[in-house]
Amino acid sequence: MLAMAVIVYCAVYWLEQAALPGNFEITSTVNNTMPLVLVAMGQAFVVVARGLDLSVGGVMDLANGLAAVHIHDNLASMVGWSVLILIVSGAFGLINGLLVGVGRLQPVLVTLATLAIYQGLAIRVLPQPGGSIPPLYTAALVNPNRPYALIYVMLVGFLWYAFRRSSIGVAIFALGNDEQAARANGIDTLQARVTAFALSGFMAGAAGLFLAANATAGDATTGDGYVLSSIVAVVLGGMNLFGGRGSGVGVIAGAFVTTMIVNILFFSNIDPLYQSFYEGLFLIAAVVLGGQIGRLLRRR
Repeated sequence: MLAMAVIVYCAVYWLEQAALPGNFEITSTVNNTMPLVLVAMGQAFVVVARGLDLSVGGVMDLANGLAAVHIHDNLASMVGWSVLILIVSGAFGLINGLLVGVGRLQPVLVTLATLAIYQGLAIRVLPQPGGSIPPLYTAALVNPNRPYALIYVMLVGFLWYAFRRSSIGVAIFALGNDEQAARANGIDTLQARVTAFALSGFMAGAAGLFLAANATAGDATTGDGYVLSSIVAVVLGGMNLFGGRGSGVGVIAGAFVTTMIVNILFFSNIDPLYQSFYEGLFLIAAVVLGGQIGRLLRRR
């Protein structure tokens, strides 16, 4: 699907610009997709555990706002606040996990409530768009001159590879496949579920940092749209929404497919008023096509 999306994008771009996408377009695409890659990967941890995390948008908003307000042009500030924001984001994910695991509440209801709470905190930190991100910080995360952010994409893929083969990764996948069987085999399902949500919060915080770096400023509402987009990327990546099965590499590809669809619509000169409509149609077609391709490959 990613290959098809790239081909269509190049064809539409050629018809509009009489040239193929260059360094600027490739760099912009990678940089714009990076926050979605991170938040979708965090969503994937929860989906594997048979849940959904709707609070990722609020965590991104808060991380974005904190970065824009507190990160200044010196190494200590950039490193210190980045680490602190990631810790806070992971802690918010941990709270979600405890409410779901210990409180035995439905993940959708819990994370919908915490989404509103985290969004409120984000607006408290940054009441209106503003703040600034140091150029050095932007260059380190999403260099506007070259698609160096691909390094982070490969790092995320490697982290998924390590996670999948770790004991906690095996536990989370076992939880998603069959919770009772996992318990019977001595797996701490509570720890696995809480860890999945904590990882989701951590990754959403990282996505907020990349979003702030790419925009060079903060906005306490920009993360809201990533709630649905993260789920779309997970579905396009072949993740089973009923848990226990999926690939991190597929989620990364799904994130890029989602961005490619937006790019295709933009260069097709679609009226912005109707872009959401056509984006929805494209996404439905992509999900159906992905399902058909998956079934054909499994038959072989």
